[in-house]
Amino acid sequence: MGKKIKVLIAKPGLDGHDRGAKVVAMALRDAGMEVIYTGLRQSPEDIAKAALQEDVDVIGLSILSGAHMKLCPRVLEFMKQYGIGEKPVFVGGIIPEDDALELKKMGIFEVFGPGTSLEKIIDSMRKMVK
Repeated sequence: MGKKIKVLIAKPGLDGHDRGAKVVAMALRDAGMEVIYTGLRQSPEDIAKAALQEDVDVIGLSILSGAHMKLCPRVLEFMKQYGIGEKPVFVGGIIPEDDALELKKMGIFEVFGPGTSLEKIIDSMRKMVK
């Protein structure tokens, strides 16, 4: 067996709804990954710092507030500042298709909308780390 995939799940901004983030975190854990959940209302800088300190393989952002086009670039910016800009980032939430395409152009690895199967998310994590 190889090294466990280590995933950071974070809730940037003022969004207070974390049920989906917790469901994804538990599914990734049950799939054999190490998961760190930062909790609600994290700043983009705090997320990048936590990812650096925990030496994670993947960063997952859960955003339901509609602020994804402001928060994701800030997280990516701080990740570059901390020297971890190469780490894959995925986003989950209610994100319009056009915005999802823009986020991918910015460097977000994958965008998962409502109803995405947990199996698809787990498979994507494994692909992100390869």
